[in-house]
Amino acid sequence: MTSESLSASDIERLAHKRAAARLGWYIHASVFVLVNTALYAGAAITGRHWMMGPLLAWGLGLAIHGAVVWMALPGTRLYQHLLQREMARLQPQRDPW
Repeated sequence: MTSESLSASDIERLAHKRAAARLGWYIHASVFVLVNTALYAGAAITGRHWMMGPLLAWGLGLAIHGAVVWMALPGTRLYQHLLQREMARLQPQRDPW
């Protein structure tokens, strides 16, 4: 499906999906910053050592979420490239009946 073959409703549906996914990532990143800032402040106030484990584990999850949102969403160049390649691979297997 190329951008020329998309109808107005297809474009709107795709835009909504991509905007919702990006908004979800922004919310995820905001909560990540707020929670880790609170954990750090709590550790500093109580004189305890701040644990890096939650920051690193959650940071990895946030990075994976970001990679999916920014690189693999339908409509991105990577997605379109992979879709075209799979369609070309499946075309010879098409049953004419």
